[in-house]
Amino acid sequence: MKIPTPARWLTGLALSLSLAGLAPAAEVAGVKLEDSVKVAGKELKLNGAGVRTRIVVKVYVLGLYLTEKKDSAAGVLESTGPRRFTLTMMREVTGDELGQAFMAGITANTDKAERSKFVNQLAQFGDAFVSIPQAKKGDTVTVDWVPDTGTVMYFNGKQQGEAMKDIGFYNAILKIWLGDKPVDSSLKPALLGKG
Repeated sequence: MKIPTPARWLTGLALSLSLAGLAPAAEVAGVKLEDSVKVAGKELKLNGAGVRTRIVVKVYVLGLYLTEKKDSAAGVLESTGPRRFTLTMMREVTGDELGQAFMAGITANTDKAERSKFVNQLAQFGDAFVSIPQAKKGDTVTVDWVPDTGTVMYFNGKQQGEAMKDIGFYNAILKIWLGDKPVDSSLKPALLGKG
């Protein structure tokens, strides 16, 4: 049996440390999430991640990316600069079902006056989901807030619809998980790094 020389040992250590930088920041329910992503030329860090569970079924893994860590819903909603959330499906659903779930979450966490400010964006967002025939396990929905551009939605990396300009609309989407009536009470603290 060969005993590694100090040079081999140091080379192995250097290699393992360099590969450690490539590892995902988190693994949630078998879904790997990157520790950072780039949006609009800015590096965003994973703020938190968790699993949306309905009854006992794991529906999706959600990751929230911000320019700097925030531990309160207000802090997230008030943050400036680009933002991203990624939703990785854990089961199969139709785009229509997914869109209806998003709309129900927005409705539960915003009042009529707030929603009236972005009626067009709500319709546009709903249309984007209709264009997704089926979301399968492992598929991803990514929604970015890009200053001076708006809310941009992607399904498996392909942009869905046009950008939606109002920051209030992006915040309304985030309130699905961070609002007073989150769709999953365990997901809110997880997204805020408390889970």
